[in-house]
Amino acid sequence: MPNHANKAAHYKQPIKALLSTVFFLTMTSVASASHHTPEVAVTHDDNHCANDVQTQSHHPKYQSTRQRAMNCMLTELQAYQQKNMSARQQYFAYKAQAWLNYAIHQDSINSRSPAGQQAAQAAETILTTLRNGKEQDLNLIQDIPSNSALMRPDLWATLSALKDSGGIESAPREIAFSEVALIWAATNQCERGWRESGIHFRMADRWLEQAREAYVNTHDSQTNVALEELIVSYYKQYETLDASADSCRGQVLMPIR
Repeated sequence: MPNHANKAAHYKQPIKALLSTVFFLTMTSVASASHHTPEVAVTHDDNHCANDVQTQSHHPKYQSTRQRAMNCMLTELQAYQQKNMSARQQYFAYKAQAWLNYAIHQDSINSRSPAGQQAAQAAETILTTLRNGKEQDLNLIQDIPSNSALMRPDLWATLSALKDSGGIESAPREIAFSEVALIWAATNQCERGWRESGIHFRMADRWLEQAREAYVNTHDSQTNVALEELIVSYYKQYETLDASADSCRGQVLMPIR
């Protein structure tokens, strides 16, 4: 019997990672499709999602009030992800979506970690700021939250350099998704080990490659060389901050420019 129990425990972690992967890919594929959807009208009602949850009765019974509110927020964010919005609005709308994806995932697996609640709060803060037209008040380079850490300094260096160089103009979605994926990955590694983090680091890498390619294709060679030099500078700064002990205490990120 002990042998069977050990085998079950051995396979449990990869299955959890697979479910997390399927969920994240499903949610981000929805975001990809949103590039081709008709424009959605912007609403400025702060209680819109709360009212929607209270007045609509057709939601599946298994969804909690919290899940329905987050799904409503995802729908509202689509209005700020349209091409007629500024790159800054699109970036923060996609970032809020990524935070909500994480929060919904945590809720779906009944996680007791506070990370899901913190992600939902981060998304709500961004959405409220977008509703009020105050997205300029949101900093592009924000500190890593206390439930995560700076892991993969090479990817963080690319992310920060792209932000500093105006990369959100050419790839707001990819930069937003890569940032949350990096934070999500480190949180998973601290809470459940490397088997739970690898897929999210790979996804962050993929998003950043796409963002980097989009940037290179829209700038001249001199500007692209400057980007590479900035990536190296950020890497030297972040290399000493790498949380190699899998300890999550957050991290203050100082912009170079």
